[in-house]
Amino acid sequence: MPEIEGGAAPAAEVGESLWRFSLALYARPEVATALIGLQERGGRDVMLILFLAWCGAVRGRVLSAADLATAREASAALRDGVVAPLRRERRRLKDSPDAEARVLRWRIAALELAAERRVADRLAAAGARLGRSPGRDEDAVAANLSRYLGREWMASREGAILRGALTALGRLPPS
Repeated sequence: MPEIEGGAAPAAEVGESLWRFSLALYARPEVATALIGLQERGGRDVMLILFLAWCGAVRGRVLSAADLATAREASAALRDGVVAPLRRERRRLKDSPDAEARVLRWRIAALELAAERRVADRLAAAGARLGRSPGRDEDAVAANLSRYLGREWMASREGAILRGALTALGRLPPS
């Protein structure tokens, strides 16, 4: 099993950590809707948002602009070449009256989720190479999400939902 950064946690273990964190955050009330809203309205990458929160909350890492670019690059080919086309096809079939099309939509959704998991693994590997930063994890979460979401982090309904969910998970201090 490959290791990251000379004896650090194996890549699969780091990927699993990001995936578990992502599932826990995504499952919080209204978070899925908020993330999809950010994706639809602002072209934001849901898995990248989850990764940035994880980098801060679990790794204690504030990402620089260069770190963010590295993370985007690490996942771009899989996200753009596999996840996005699967998502488009799944959405296209959403309202089909054809029973076979609905079964295919379900199968495409499963493939999309599997591809998202691979994106998470790539992001986690990129994040693990960054190591840990000194400082409070709560500050790192806010800094990372603010860097990527800009004003939306503090000024949008979706940002408020994310802040509330991260607070409930103990990853941000109460406001």
